[in-house]
Amino acid sequence: MNYHIRRDNDSAPSDPQHIPSASSAENSWERQTLRELLFASQQEQRRARLWRNVWRGVSVLMVLSVLVSLRSCGSSGSDGKSVSADHTAMIELNGEIGGGYQDQVAMLRKGMEDAYDNKRVKGIIIRANSPGGSPVTANTAFAEIRRLKAQHPKIPVYVVTEDMCASGCYYIAAAADKIYADPSSLVGSIGVIGGGFDFTGLMDKLGIKRRLRTAGDNKGMGDPFSPETPEQQAMWQAMLKDIHNEFIRAVKTGRGNRLLDKQYPDVFSGRIYTGLEAQKVGLVDDFGNIYSVAREVIQAPEIVDYTPQDDNFSRLLSRRLSSQVEESVRQIIEEKGW
Repeated sequence: MNYHIRRDNDSAPSDPQHIPSASSAENSWERQTLRELLFASQQEQRRARLWRNVWRGVSVLMVLSVLVSLRSCGSSGSDGKSVSADHTAMIELNGEIGGGYQDQVAMLRKGMEDAYDNKRVKGIIIRANSPGGSPVTANTAFAEIRRLKAQHPKIPVYVVTEDMCASGCYYIAAAADKIYADPSSLVGSIGVIGGGFDFTGLMDKLGIKRRLRTAGDNKGMGDPFSPETPEQQAMWQAMLKDIHNEFIRAVKTGRGNRLLDKQYPDVFSGRIYTGLEAQKVGLVDDFGNIYSVAREVIQAPEIVDYTPQDDNFSRLLSRRLSSQVEESVRQIIEEKGW
């Protein structure tokens, strides 16, 4: 008995009896398709396994980096410098006072408390660059700085203004032992502002009537679509004056006899001064920057940033990402049984 083994590359047999049937050809096509599907599935699984291992490795590296950073932060300032030697503590005061994602009062208080806890701190610099903002936040920060200064009288607290320290920022700065500025800094603006719009004339021209119902004659005071009475105007002015008087009181308390408000009566008019002008009227003590003040006044040239970062929005996002990475690594360790 003779057997004929046919390979795929063999030419078709001439014997009609050896021509494969339709069902045999169909079965061969199904086997080939199944083989290709299984091969593709295997390749996909290999790729998925490869990328899963790559991301696991990246996650482990990220967590290790975070842990190293946290470990280093325990023995250094936020700028990574060693705090084992004598140094000057610096705290940033930026942006709108009472606005944004920062709580400036908590930030200043926490930064100053951390600085006081370190025996190597020889002085504190508040690096100010702000156009002002909330009088309530400014007054609270003013009181907290003075409270902490009274508890630690041996550690001087200086404010160094940069481009601008106006209005609520200067309110806070007045609490410092001394204020330093650049000759081109903008300082002062000891005043209070409040404003709005009056659309009543436009509404009359358009024939629009305002329907505002209140319980209390002055509940709608300040509504731009309702007329304002002389009594309400007087109320607004009285409130602004009260806030202004508190601002003046704080500045006089902080600056004392250094403020030459008798010779320069417009110092409380809300006007702003350059650093050169501010030094003449007693709003600042001298000229300098954080480096010259740390080097020549505090005599501790190394500057370490004590600004708390927990309230910063980008820091919050970073902490969120770190927690997600840590959870991913924990799951990997549980799966592997490490």
